[in-house]
Amino acid sequence: MADDHIRYDILVQEALRGVMRKVLGEVAKTGLPGNHHFFITFLTNAPGVRISSRIRERYPEQMTIVLQYQYWDLKVTETGFEVGLSFSDIPEKLEVPFAAVRGFYDPSVNFELEFDVPVPTPVQNAPEAPVATLQPAPAAPAPAREAPVAETKAPSAEEPKESGKGADVVSLDAFRKK
Repeated sequence: MADDHIRYDILVQEALRGVMRKVLGEVAKTGLPGNHHFFITFLTNAPGVRISSRIRERYPEQMTIVLQYQYWDLKVTETGFEVGLSFSDIPEKLEVPFAAVRGFYDPSVNFELEFDVPVPTPVQNAPEAPVATLQPAPAAPAPAREAPVAETKAPSAEEPKESGKGADVVSLDAFRKK
């Protein structure tokens, strides 16, 4: 097999991230059309991800957010997006670079994108100088395409309901093929 000096794999990933960027940009301007809503899975420890320590502690590797009913201040740039969401009735602002996103899924039309995201892994170069290197992430299991989406009043993240108040949350496991 010949060496790929053009790196088509990288070009395709960038093009698909462009689709996500364009869709989120339109939603930021005009809101969600029809029944469209998004499950966005990202690595919480990827470079550039800005989330509260409370959320990072709860989701040390990755998390999935749902943009449907209760989100605010969605802003999209060339490199990422930021959005306000509520977790257990506590408002949070998340900043996520597109390079940290592993999956983008719109269950209303069974549209799904999966991305290869390097996982930061600490490596020791010298005894006193740890350096993070990037390793390919294992592929995330895809949500089932045939499963109907559960009706929810206000999903905000893959997080259990704690106090009886707040958003109804649906686990992504409910949509995965067994």
